[in-house]
Order: sequence, then C-alpha cells, then structure tokens
Amino acid sequence: MEPSLIPKLLLLLLALSALAPGRAVATGVFQVRRKFPRHQGAGPGGDKHLAALREHDGRRHGRLLSAVDLPLGGNGLPTETGLYFTEIGIGTPAKSFYVQVDTGSDLLWVNCVSCDTCPRKSGLGIELTLYDPAGSGSHSGVTCGEDFCVIANGGLPPTCPSASSPCGYSIAYGDGSSTTGFFVTDTLHYNQVSGNAQTALANTSITFGCGAKIGGDLGSSNQALDGILGFGQTNSSMLSQLANAGKVSKVFAHCLDTVNGGGIFAIGNVVQPKVKTTPLVSGMPHYNVNLKAIDVGGAMLQLPKSIFDTRESKGTIIDSGTTLAYLPEVVHKAILSEVFAQYVDMSFHDVEDFLCFRYSGSVDNGFPVVTFHFEGDLSLNVQPHDYLFQNGNDLYCMGFQSGGLQTKDGKDMVLLGDIAFSNKLVLYDIENQVIGWDNYNCSSSIKIKDDKTGSVYTVDAHDISAGWRFQWHKSLFSLLVMTLLTYLMF
Repeated sequence: MEPSLIPKLLLLLLALSALAPGRAVATGVFQVRRKFPRHQGAGPGGDKHLAALREHDGRRHGRLLSAVDLPLGGNGLPTETGLYFTEIGIGTPAKSFYVQVDTGSDLLWVNCVSCDTCPRKSGLGIELTLYDPAGSGSHSGVTCGEDFCVIANGGLPPTCPSASSPCGYSIAYGDGSSTTGFFVTDTLHYNQVSGNAQTALANTSITFGCGAKIGGDLGSSNQALDGILGFGQTNSSMLSQLANAGKVSKVFAHCLDTVNGGGIFAIGNVVQPKVKTTPLVSGMPHYNVNLKAIDVGGAMLQLPKSIFDTRESKGTIIDSGTTLAYLPEVVHKAILSEVFAQYVDMSFHDVEDFLCFRYSGSVDNGFPVVTFHFEGDLSLNVQPHDYLFQNGNDLYCMGFQSGGLQTKDGKDMVLLGDIAFSNKLVLYDIENQVIGWDNYNCSSSIKIKDDKTGSVYTVDAHDISAGWRFQWHKSLFSLLVMTLLTYLMF
C-alpha cells in the first residue's frame, strides 16, 4: 500500500468508528411520529379520516378493557389530534420496525414472517417489515420452563406439553381483534442519550412476541403498523426488562405535539420541567388515578360519589393512546350543560355522531375551561380549543364523549386521552408510583438526568422516527466503504 493512503485510511477508520454504538447510559429517547396525519377541517377524504380516527378509538378502548364486549362504535373523530408511533431496530443485523407507542398495554410484539394474515402494506406511507427469527444472528426461542413465560402468563404456570415447548401468547381484545404467536429473545436497538441533543445507538437483549396470526382490525392495511410497543407497568414490558437489565430507570415521559406532530418520548428522570404528581391507584393494570372533582369554568359539578370510585370497571385512566376523552353519561351531560349554559338558543348538528355547532370567533374566549381535580392537589385544565375541535369553517364539534359509545362495560369509567393532554409533558414514575403533568411546548426540549453519570442532557422534540437514524448510519457506512474502495483503486 502506498504511504500516501495511510492518512486517508486512518480518517476513514475514525469516521467508521464514530458510527459504532457508544457506552450504554441510563437514558433513552424515542423519536415519535403522528399515526394519523393532522389535517384542517373538511376536505377531500376528510370524512374517511374522521371515520378512521373514531374507529381507532373504538378499537383502542376495546384493548384497554380487554375482558369486555365489543365497542359500540361510531363514525367520527377530531381532526386536530392523532396517535403516535416510533421505529425501533430488532435483530442482528438490525431491521427497522414501526410500532405504536402504547401506555395502555405491556408487551412488545411485532408481526412474524410466518404470519399469513398480517398486512403487507400500510396506508400510513411506511414500509412494513415482518420479523424473521431465522434471519437474525442473535435470536433465541423462549420455552415454557423459563421465568419470562410465567411472568407473561400473569404469574401462573403456562399450559404447555412440556417445559421445553415454545412459550406462546394469545391476546384477545375487546373489539374482537387479536394477536397470537410465540415469545422470542433478540437484540433490541435504540437511541441512548449521550449528550445535549445527541444520541448514540445502544442495544440490549429483550424478550417480545412474534405474531404468527392477527385478527380483526389489526389486520387492516389502512393504518397498519408492524406491532405495538407497550409501556405498561408489568415485569414483561420492554421498560421493565430494560430497567431489570440496569439500562434505564423505570421512569419515562412524553410530550405529544398536537400542533406540529411528533414530540418528545424519553426514558429517564426528567429534571426540567418539574411537574407536580398524583399517586397511581395501587393494584390496577393501567395508569389509574384518583379523581376527586370536576369543575367547568370554576363551577364545581355535583356528581354521584360512585363516579370517583377506583374499583375495576370504574375510576379514571390516563392513556395517551386514546384520542378523545370518554366520560360516564351523568358526567358527560353535566359538562355539556355547563359548557353551553350561555348558549341556550344555539342550534346543534349531528356530524358523524358528534355534537357540532356553528361558531365564529375564538372558542377560548367564548367557552369555559374544564378542570379535573386529582388526589395530591393536582389539576388538569382542558382548554376549549382542546375539547372543541374545528371541522370546517366555523364548525366545531365536542371532543368529550359518552363512555357508552365505546363499551357497555366501560360506561362508568373516565378515560382521558390526547385531547386532555395536548401539549403537556406527562411523567410516568413507576418506581415511585406517581404520574404528573404540566403545560409545555412539545416542540421544544426537556432535560433528563443520567443516573449513572449524574450528567444532565437536553432531549429535543422530533418528528422523525428512530429508524431513520438506522438507515442514515447504514447509508453513511456504505458511502464510506465506497469512498475507501475509490481511494484504494486510485
């Protein structure tokens, strides 16, 4: 080799080494995308968009209450809100998968190559991928005799032919959709926070579901994704596995940008902004909180005490995976009465099963704030521009819905979705069993503390997926290799 090539090769090797994953730290960041694209009001395809959103909330509520009957359905949803997904890498070599970020479920699962009912195309403009265990050099199967199989089975020994049999899973949702498959262990690739607005690729071994068959609306290609990434509390969740491996704290936060799309989704202790918290209700499978009162424009609603029960099929659940807010009928009627108290002569219209009306001017100036009060003196203010969504010129529709529209067994629950948490930083501290929030600009940044080093780093908002970085690294690697070959040839 000519001596003149040595400096060039050293530079190239240094560049290649910069692409290698850095040392693991105790924070992680997920760059999120909006599942349903934001659009303004009516227009071509508007009704189809609304129907898809409303149907999603029906499916979502069915998943959250997986033991109940089918959702009762409906046809419309706000045009101003959406759901979110991220992109992760799985396997060796890493392949990208789009998964819904879901705070209402626990497991991570992706569709498997053996699945003949899984969609091959998505109406979301993303490329779907089927996970192939045989194509990964780091894959291993999970047997019925392993601890994870017992944990994922709710702590009960699974029904298997033998301890060496593959550990299967089957999830049936309340809307009739389902996923069935088997558990595998493989390498998960994700972005670790490594500096201010900087990340480095990191990886760890994780156990997840390989979906061999899906049914119902999960097989629809209209809004198809590769799977679901659950951020629930159980030991089988991805977050718990990362925490048990010493990779992260069991704390995460999201700030979903309903104005620009995307937002912030990070694992780690948020040190800025500081948020006030309320205790989680113990012994519940979801993020249940203790609701104490509701007021509309400062007028406290007189509601039955049973509304504030925290028992099964009652109580209040916080879930960013739901777009609207669903309330018991008595609460729904009381809120509507107060919201429209000064508009006794207003003419209402039924638009895709929504209560809609004509109004010119600022809804924030013409309608009251709805405030939910929780244990620990924590309040949630829902602004008029959040619970009243615009659907065409001067046409507004109500985003608070009756719970009976979703499931008959969920009619007595308060389910607070995206419209209640628009542009708020929401902190889930599972270690201390609290949840909190505060108004925030979700297009800005937050500060996360790395518990291992004590460093505090800035995490910015994004509207691209984490998988883009995998593709970018792969493309840059190929470019550098081609450049190296060019240098050697000439």
